[in-house]
Amino acid sequence: MSLLQISEPGQTPYPHHRKLAVGIDLGTTNSLVAAVRNGVAETLPNLKNQHLLPSAVHYHAAEDRHGARILVGEEALALAVDSPVDTLVSVKRFMGRGLDDVHDDAHQDNYVFVANHEGMVQFKTSIGVVSPVEASAEILRTLASRGEETLGGALDGAVITVPAYFDEAQRQATKDAATVAGIPLLRLLNEPTAAAVAYGLDQQEGLIAVYDLGGGTFDISVLRLHRGVFEVLATGGDSALGGDDFDHAIADWAQHELSLVDLNLGQLRELLRESRRVKEQLSIQQEAVISLSFTKNTLTLSKDNFEKLVDSLLRRTIRACKRALRDAAVSVDDVDNVVMVGGSTRVPAVRLAVASYFGREPLADVDPDRVVAIGAAIQADILVGNKSDNEMLLLDVIPLSLGIETMGNLVETVVPRNTTIPATRAQEFTTYKDGQTAMVIHVLQGEREVVSDCRSLARFELRGIPSMVAGAARILVTFQVDADGLLSVSAREETTGVESSVQVQPSYGLSDNDIAGMIKASFEYADHDMKARQVAERILEARQLIEGLSSALEADGEKLLTVAQIARLENEMVKLEEVIDGSDPAVIKREVEYLSDLSASFAAKRMDASIKEALSGQTIETIGSEEGEK
Repeated sequence: MSLLQISEPGQTPYPHHRKLAVGIDLGTTNSLVAAVRNGVAETLPNLKNQHLLPSAVHYHAAEDRHGARILVGEEALALAVDSPVDTLVSVKRFMGRGLDDVHDDAHQDNYVFVANHEGMVQFKTSIGVVSPVEASAEILRTLASRGEETLGGALDGAVITVPAYFDEAQRQATKDAATVAGIPLLRLLNEPTAAAVAYGLDQQEGLIAVYDLGGGTFDISVLRLHRGVFEVLATGGDSALGGDDFDHAIADWAQHELSLVDLNLGQLRELLRESRRVKEQLSIQQEAVISLSFTKNTLTLSKDNFEKLVDSLLRRTIRACKRALRDAAVSVDDVDNVVMVGGSTRVPAVRLAVASYFGREPLADVDPDRVVAIGAAIQADILVGNKSDNEMLLLDVIPLSLGIETMGNLVETVVPRNTTIPATRAQEFTTYKDGQTAMVIHVLQGEREVVSDCRSLARFELRGIPSMVAGAARILVTFQVDADGLLSVSAREETTGVESSVQVQPSYGLSDNDIAGMIKASFEYADHDMKARQVAERILEARQLIEGLSSALEADGEKLLTVAQIARLENEMVKLEEVIDGSDPAVIKREVEYLSDLSASFAAKRMDASIKEALSGQTIETIGSEEGEK
């Protein structure tokens, strides 16, 4: 008698034919790969039983016929002091950024930068120019190979994590790195969400704050957990704040105390490496000694002094926590659990600051270095088809509002920030001028009211709009944000069906504190922005009235008005033009209302004349007959 294999919906009917999937935490300081094996998610070690892979890549111009030799991980990191220009570390900080963005970065002295034709930052090494995407691809390729060797076959898919605060360009750069590495990417997953998955919080309900302080980025996410659904209510943080900045704080202090000046790249790397060692030592003891090969002097740093050095950095993270809770419309008392993620949360001062603000001890049971990779592996196992995707639903959000430019240099938001993704939002717009047959769609990102205060993402044109009077055309603009947080925008004229679209793939991203700064500015300049919008809207209303009335006078003025009436309307139009330059919205509004009232009788006469012309030569019977045919 033969046996029948019974499988659950969404699962493979062949249990021994499991698809191979991994979760990858592409970190600033260290990276990891994890997989679900025998029902347990775990990070995968190399042959030396090392789980953490230092996010370092060394490029060396070999003399043999094989050409350039590339080292990744521990071997590369060991060459950081002796060969700093050719050894790239903390590359994640430069993903999706332009050359202009890195000038204010505290890490800029560690590299020789160049830019490509689009302004994207690249590193000059002895083998040539290398982009952050290419360097990240080497790290991803090494992790993927480790996964294939451990699991025993080619990967069917991978989930790669990114900071929740990564913008469009940074996410696209990460996706490009996966493509270059030849990895079948299932999706990008926000790091805090991955951490919540790793903790098994899908079995609980309530409000969770995920505090993620890694080597180069800080994220705070507020999640609501309900029946296996992870809904990210708000995200916040700083894309240029992490453990590296703790190292720099120690290094800057040491340089001042030891009077170290004009250090070369190798000496700077040694100082930073020593600073990191001291930071880690101070997590378990009260003081540590800084000793450098290029100076005979040593320096002792106490735990208390270290905490003073990093106090301003910790306060920055707590301010971001406050903003995230405010965005989520919850109070600190509503938070049920706080999850600690990232190696930098091992610093006692960090845990103390978090416990003090949230009023409870944070969860730190899972290794903070491994927790993100483990959560990504669990999600990858589901997405690749080994488990039913009904077991868990992840609802992430976009970090900044998306919209388009409208007349008057104003921004019309289409997708508000903290909207759950994937998301599709559409809004109708119309033409500004009579006979307008084309429209430029300018896609923007940010929280301010005026175009110049937001970030430009893309521009594209919609042509073929029927020639109509201003305001008659119906242009449907649709924004689509996929599960990876990547954006596409389309515009369609509804009467003709003509359409145009763009996949937003900006060449570089925001600088260090741009994202956090944009949100902060939206609060600080709220009153200023509101007034600026009012002025712009009043000016736009005034110009539309002047333009419309001018066209009407040119077409029908002499037929319907006396010379004196025409002159009076033209004089009032001149006065309104003068008022526009004053930029006082109250005065502009008053003059617009006065001119509208003054021209109302002219508008009524035009309407009557239009109706008479339409009805000319027709009788009641013919009109009734036409209505019946309809």
